[in-house]
Amino acid sequence: MAEVRAEMVANVWKVVVSEGDTVSDGDTLVILESMKMEIPVIAEDDGVVAQIKVAEGDVIQEGDLIAVIE
Repeated sequence: MAEVRAEMVANVWKVVVSEGDTVSDGDTLVILESMKMEIPVIAEDDGVVAQIKVAEGDVIQEGDLIAVIE
């Protein structure tokens, strides 16, 4: 199981994957927006998206859980 956490304070601009989706190392999970820049959040492991913990429009803080990959 891998937890994907936010590396900065940002807005969740777009959720790209859904729970149950199969992802590979390097796939984009969500896209964050901070200071007019789009920052992709990338899977670091192959697996299945077990949980998405954010929604489009959410403001997240550094360290917040974004997704769980099993």
